[in-house]
Amino acid sequence: MINNKRRALLQVGVGSVGLAGLPVWAQADWPSKAMTVIVPFPAGGGTDAFARPISAVISKSLGKQWVIDNRGGAGGNLGAGLAARAAPDGYNWFMGAVHHAIAPSMYPKLDYSIENDFIPIAMVARVPQVLVVNPKKVPGDFKAFLEMAKANPGKLNYGSAGSGTSHHLAGELFKIQSKTNLTHIPYKGAGPALQGLLAGDVDVMFDGLGSSAQHIKGGRLNALMVAGSVRNPAIPDVPCAAELGFPDYTVTTWYGLWAPKGTPPEAQARMLAEIKKLPLDALIKDGWAANGAEFPDVTGAQFGTFVSAEIKRWAEVVKASGAKLD
Repeated sequence: MINNKRRALLQVGVGSVGLAGLPVWAQADWPSKAMTVIVPFPAGGGTDAFARPISAVISKSLGKQWVIDNRGGAGGNLGAGLAARAAPDGYNWFMGAVHHAIAPSMYPKLDYSIENDFIPIAMVARVPQVLVVNPKKVPGDFKAFLEMAKANPGKLNYGSAGSGTSHHLAGELFKIQSKTNLTHIPYKGAGPALQGLLAGDVDVMFDGLGSSAQHIKGGRLNALMVAGSVRNPAIPDVPCAAELGFPDYTVTTWYGLWAPKGTPPEAQARMLAEIKKLPLDALIKDGWAANGAEFPDVTGAQFGTFVSAEIKRWAEVVKASGAKLD
């Protein structure tokens, strides 16, 4: 009979053999190949607009490509599901947004959980929502637009990046507060929605300033209002919601980086170190300023707590607006 002490020693030995057989993450060699970051929207949208300069800077810094994989569909949920199932080996990352804090309240079944299937790394950008219109179809003055909307209930439409996205909920919140009736037209991403607006297929869009700024400055779109209580320095002539009589209309689009659950802590730490250096880079600094964005210092568990609070906040908006999937 094996005594207790010898049994314990044997168990330790067996455990050690098991651990020795597990793959060891080679910190010194990371990254030894290209990495992939899934962007769950088509090219041309807000998430993509911030992901591309980040990709360029990180690729240069680490000496290996940080390859963007655009996987649009289902309001950003298709790409999120793919990212959640990606190998947690330090070579797969996910660039999501506020949309993924709204999705749990809009979609009865998701094949991922932004809280449970991912590890929050950092928020990388935060921009206000802006009300933009096609200048050939809608007056370029907020008061005139509001009068037009109230005089023609249901006739004006607004495009969004998809049902359940911040564009959609920003529109529903505006309808509640302005007592107007606008028809929602969902697209498969902010990029396609912007193209629809530019083409005149839709009249209005409640967009993140990051994807609209260049079109506003180029005169292709008119900005009528910036959400919140202050004007944005990127478009200083555009009044804020509080000035126009909507002090409670505060909608912010934020973007963040996550890793699939199980990603080695060393890879998380190395990537976070790279993210923290980004605001010092001229490409990032100038790009964020041009898009009216800030680079918040919200990382790790703090970012995770923020996301959980956003899920609760948007659940209340969904309930109050009665927003549905189109």
